[in-house]
Amino acid sequence: MPQNQETRMSTATDEFTTHNLDPRIAEQLSHNEAGLVAAIIQQYDTKEVLMLGWMNDEALHRTLTEGRVTFWSRSRQEYWRKGDTSGHYQSVHSVSLDCDGDALLVQVDQHGAACHTGSRTCFDDRDLHAEQAV
Repeated sequence: MPQNQETRMSTATDEFTTHNLDPRIAEQLSHNEAGLVAAIIQQYDTKEVLMLGWMNDEALHRTLTEGRVTFWSRSRQEYWRKGDTSGHYQSVHSVSLDCDGDALLVQVDQHGAACHTGSRTCFDDRDLHAEQAV
């Protein structure tokens, strides 16, 4: 099976039940039906929104403790740390939880493209041309 853009970090089936996340943080999270929390990735200094990824408790623990962003890949069902293969890594500056506990804001210093297409962000050239309020 070919390697995708990011390094495969785990394929264990019990990843959602075994984690090292601080219980005080874990109890504040509101997971979706798949056990995940949305993670909005934002450039720390310009506030540019770069991408959206998904984290389970262990991916969040790794992100908080390793200084690099780790996601849970829904398609591959495994962890991937952004940039391990592409070199386009994200250095963590801060992680915040929203008021409902179902989304994270991860402020990073993005090195290289954030999107797997090679674009700076996953939102480049994808404007849907919404009507602007007057």
